[in-house]
Amino acid sequence: MFGPRGEQLPGAILFCCNHNSVRSPMLLGLARQLYRKTVFLDACGVHHGVIDPMMMETLSEIGAPLHDYAPKTFQDIDPNMFDLVITLTPEAHHQAIELTHYTALDIEYWPTEDPTVYEGSRERRLDAYRSVRDHLLKRLQARFPAATSRF
Repeated sequence: MFGPRGEQLPGAILFCCNHNSVRSPMLLGLARQLYRKTVFLDACGVHHGVIDPMMMETLSEIGAPLHDYAPKTFQDIDPNMFDLVITLTPEAHHQAIELTHYTALDIEYWPTEDPTVYEGSRERRLDAYRSVRDHLLKRLQARFPAATSRF
């Protein structure tokens, strides 16, 4: 699979975090804006979660809305469909490693802060989400350089 500038891309990427409500869907939204037509993308969590409205808001701010997404767990996905799993939390990383006992997968760990732990005003909490969003975008752009042209 090749990206818009001829770079080698995995055919399918799975993003994983704890509840599939903030970090992994945020990364999914960013990746969809960049590679929707060239890479199969999905996300899941160790536990079942509910989509976080602040995550949705911060994606919408940069034109990467996730209107159609519903959280999933590892049990809801077929690991054989993916070439690369990017984990964002230690718990999700451990779960992904378990998949390699019966499925050939490449796994990368991108430790990512949890913006839901921040307290204070709505704007302060949104800033925490924006910081995580921007961190994930930078990681995505560094890993798949063609991403730099979209945002």
